[in-house]
Amino acid sequence: MSWYHYVSYFFGGALLANAIPHFVSGMMGRAFQSPFAKPPGEGLSSSTVNVLWGAFNLAVAYVLICQVGDFNLRNPVQVLSAGLGVLVLALVSARGFGRFHGGNNPGK
Repeated sequence: MSWYHYVSYFFGGALLANAIPHFVSGMMGRAFQSPFAKPPGEGLSSSTVNVLWGAFNLAVAYVLICQVGDFNLRNPVQVLSAGLGVLVLALVSARGFGRFHGGNNPGK
């Protein structure tokens, strides 16, 4: 397996993690930050925009994980590659969105 398959799995995992808050917030009818808001990533986008953005992220994650190479859930290195993408984006999102939702300072 080529190195770029693992890179694809990493970014697929990152997009999978990114799909979750957008899709769930949208399904709950809540506005949430998105790249389409003003200012991008800081302003709020409608729940409909977030559902669409989450679905797009999910579709691209599917392509990067399932259509590139031969991803196998029983291969720990491949799963680790995708899992690291999920973890890295989850941590970056926690720090970034925590500024807006109080997650960076739970004592207040």
